[in-house]
Amino acid sequence: MSKEFEIVREFEVDVPPEKVWEAITSGTGGYLWPMDPPEPREGGKGPFGSTVTAWDPPHRYTNRSEDVGFPVQSANQLDYTIEPRDEGRRAWVRYVHSGIFTDDWNNQYDGASKHTNFYLHTLCEYVTHFAPRPVTFAQLEGPAASRTTQALAAVGRALGLADDAAAGTKVGVRGPGGRAFDAVLDYRNPYFIGLRTDDALIRFFGRGHWGAPLGISIHDFAPDADAEANESAWQDWLNGVFGQS
Repeated sequence: MSKEFEIVREFEVDVPPEKVWEAITSGTGGYLWPMDPPEPREGGKGPFGSTVTAWDPPHRYTNRSEDVGFPVQSANQLDYTIEPRDEGRRAWVRYVHSGIFTDDWNNQYDGASKHTNFYLHTLCEYVTHFAPRPVTFAQLEGPAASRTTQALAAVGRALGLADDAAAGTKVGVRGPGGRAFDAVLDYRNPYFIGLRTDDALIRFFGRGHWGAPLGISIHDFAPDADAEANESAWQDWLNGVFGQS
């Protein structure tokens, strides 16, 4: 049965409003995935076939679509309000995601709500530590064996994370090819793991909680970043975690 939903979040971040505006309108590859920037006017084309319904840089941006393109959702709207704090040195952001889910409403809402928390955290990591550096983006998903609620814990063990390693701590990580590297564990809960290195944000999505395979996204800000190499290396690593060749 179709039913409306609304997810509302408010947060502050230690960057000027203009930096947040640039991220949400033209820098989405740094924290979400690459999208074509919206046409800078009300009525303009937005990403994924949406329409820009509010455009007031750097304070308000809204886009809406009545045809999302997949069966579990119809209408979709993203609304951002950005206000300056501390004489423009900080930004306050109100984010509202609304629309209509058309199937398995509780599961869809739970997944969207929890993903929102992780994506907005990653937005703050991006604008605080990396923007406006160019980004190379890669994403992948695990084999069918990663479609379980225990998959993220298995990934944490394969990375070498202690069970009690908390968000905000520095960690040593075992990555593709057994390569060791240092990172900050910037996010961790039963659903997601976030790692921040000097040159990248690496995100792990425990989507088995919503019936999907585990996913990884790599936002690589190194000048010599190679998306295909990142995807191949992490895919091999992930397949190895779940015993696939």
